[in-house]
Amino acid sequence: MSSARMLPGGPVAESVLNDVAVRAAVLTEKGVTPSLATILVGDDDASAGYIRIKQRQATELGFDSPHTHLPAGATQAELHAAIATYNDDPAVHGLLVQYPVPEHLDYDAALQAMDPDKDVDGMHPLNMGRLALGMPGPLPCTPAGIEALLAYYDIPVSGREVVILGRGATLGRPLAMLLSQKRPTANAAVTVVHTGVPDWACHTRRADILIAAAGVPGIIRPEHVRPGAVVVGGGVRYAGRRLLPDVDESVESVAGAITPRVGGVGPTTVAMLFRNAITVAERVTGI
Repeated sequence: MSSARMLPGGPVAESVLNDVAVRAAVLTEKGVTPSLATILVGDDDASAGYIRIKQRQATELGFDSPHTHLPAGATQAELHAAIATYNDDPAVHGLLVQYPVPEHLDYDAALQAMDPDKDVDGMHPLNMGRLALGMPGPLPCTPAGIEALLAYYDIPVSGREVVILGRGATLGRPLAMLLSQKRPTANAAVTVVHTGVPDWACHTRRADILIAAAGVPGIIRPEHVRPGAVVVGGGVRYAGRRLLPDVDESVESVAGAITPRVGGVGPTTVAMLFRNAITVAERVTGI
């Protein structure tokens, strides 16, 4: 039977999006409509579904949501041309190229073709450099969402031992940089470990806050967790449409607090897209 406190992402995302909506209304009253553009290549059902979710959220927040849908056979040059159109449009404040793209396309090259200030995913190399140096810029969304989740539930991070299992470019590495920075909601002692480290569990078992970011279903089990620790499941894989989290549900029996298997970090990630976009809109318009 679970005794762990649940940390759902929904209320966190709602809090962030409520703030975004207020800020969007201020801009709109002054004649500026915030805008988040999206590009989809191909006809992957899941990707198209994610785009619809973002467009629906944009409408609810008072954003414009221009969209370009390229055929699956689009060339790299055609993708870059679509990106350039949005880069050059001053009415567009944020831009997202839906991942994954068809195999013949280079997503990293497309990312580098984007205006880094409009990169709402926060994954452009310039934005990763800004993060490393503690400079302002769009933050990677899942790491920023995890920081926001811990802050929302008043979980102390400063000075505590945070262990991240996983070193990926989209989560583990940027999250380590984010949580080690000197801020009230960060300032942690951060260890990054991965499955290539012998006895990685000796690191995870000492964590006050354990963040799973490996993308290996069920890799975190009760024996890998210090009793009473906070456990955040950030890594997932999909089997078809079935979501397979890194954290096995049995961990609820030993954790002090834990994100749910569904509805944990995911909602906060989407919210951070819009927080990045509204921040850009405010900065470029001076409002």
